[in-house]
Amino acid sequence: SIKKLSKKPVILFPGNETQISKNADGMLLLNLISGRNPDYLIGKHVKAAKTIVRSKIETWHTGYILIHGSKISTTQRVTKTEALKNLDEIVSTAIAGELLGSKAIYLEAGSGAKEEVNTNIIKAVKKQISLPLFVGGGINSYLKAKKAISAGANFIVVGNALEKNIYLLTEIEKAFK
Repeated sequence: SIKKLSKKPVILFPGNETQISKNADGMLLLNLISGRNPDYLIGKHVKAAKTIVRSKIETWHTGYILIHGSKISTTQRVTKTEALKNLDEIVSTAIAGELLGSKAIYLEAGSGAKEEVNTNIIKAVKKQISLPLFVGGGINSYLKAKKAISAGANFIVVGNALEKNIYLLTEIEKAFK
C-alpha cells in the first residue's frame, strides 16, 4: 500500500523476527547498541537469520540507538533497556557502532515520542560518523521531518503517525527535495 503512495524505497524496521516481508525494498537489521540486553544484540538475529536469507531482501546492519523521548517507549519496555540522554554517550555509541561494522546508524526516540530526536544530537552524531543516518520517533509532521533532514538525517522513519494521517507520507516526501 505504501508503494502506491510514494516512489521512495520502502525499508522495513522489524520489531521482531516475524515481521519480515520480501515485498519491501530492504530491511534494517537492527542491533540495539544503546542497550545491554543480549537478545537484542544477537539473540533475535539468530532466530531471524534463515528467514532473512530465504527472503533475499537487502539488509543493512544498523546500529540502533534509543534516545530518550520524554516518555518510556514501547522499545524500552519490550527490550528492557534504557534510552540514552547524554550527548557524549550517544555520540560515542554511534562511533562504536560504526567501528563494529554497522552499515547505518539509527537514532530513535520511540514510537509516538512526545519529543523527536533533538537536532543537536543529529548534528553531533552526523559529524562523527561516515555512515547513513536514520532518525525516527515522534516525526509526525513535514516540519519535524525537514528539521531532522536539515540537521543531517539521510533517512526518516515514520511509524504510527501514518496510522493517524495516511497522507503524511506524501507531505514528508517533499522534505527531501
